[in-house]
Amino acid sequence: MEEPGFPITRTALSLSGMTVAAVSVDPEGLDVAAGFRNAPEAALAVVTPGQQAPLGMTMSTPRRLALIAWARRNGAWIIEDDYLSELQLEGRAAPALASLDSGGRVLHIGSFSKTISPTLRLGFLVVPPDHARRFGELAACLAPAPSVSVQYAVAAFLREGHYLRHLRHMKRLYATRRSALLRCLGKVASNSLTVTPTAGLAVVIHLPEVASDATIASRALSFGLAPCPLSLWYMQSASQQGLLLGVTNLNEQRLPAECHRLAELVR
Repeated sequence: MEEPGFPITRTALSLSGMTVAAVSVDPEGLDVAAGFRNAPEAALAVVTPGQQAPLGMTMSTPRRLALIAWARRNGAWIIEDDYLSELQLEGRAAPALASLDSGGRVLHIGSFSKTISPTLRLGFLVVPPDHARRFGELAACLAPAPSVSVQYAVAAFLREGHYLRHLRHMKRLYATRRSALLRCLGKVASNSLTVTPTAGLAVVIHLPEVASDATIASRALSFGLAPCPLSLWYMQSASQQGLLLGVTNLNEQRLPAECHRLAELVR
């Protein structure tokens, strides 16, 4: 699994009885060669190749092909977590890893929580055709299915082209909000803070090693702010200290005051 990576995914894998090995990422995404060295007996890789969660880089084509070749050679599986789908604020979204897989080793998962609404509680799983029935049976046993009317409505929303128009609108809106957040942070950030936008829906503030991102995030709650500690996304003890700031639900009128408050808490 990627390091850093989504904490709930890591917990779910552990609860399933799996031993999770952390593999570092770089500007090309998961370091596949490092994964081969660190976990030579691995049976599963969980990746976010479209937009790495949480740092936002896209996995390069050579890395994608190497990972698929490994899965085919070892009879292993790849879970492609497409958590943001087409909702990429910089450039065009990369094709799915599954589109390169001719051997049926990639399980493509995603949801409509970020692209439409989390209240739908609606996700999807794309698997090789030979396994579709089995995965359908398992999914039905693990969680109750969303209502049929919701599924039909989303299917029509997709089929009639409304989904792509909605995504284009939301990408413009979120890009505007992210620009506003970056401007405000630029005015209040000190020399010790590094602010990095991701291709996804977050901005990363890297903190000095002496800082505690968990403490800052906890104190921020009393001021109506909810940054996510970056350290929670790491398995290793020498984790990176930082804050993840979402850009989707900002109030631009309150943004200058809230950025100032966050900077004060960091200092």
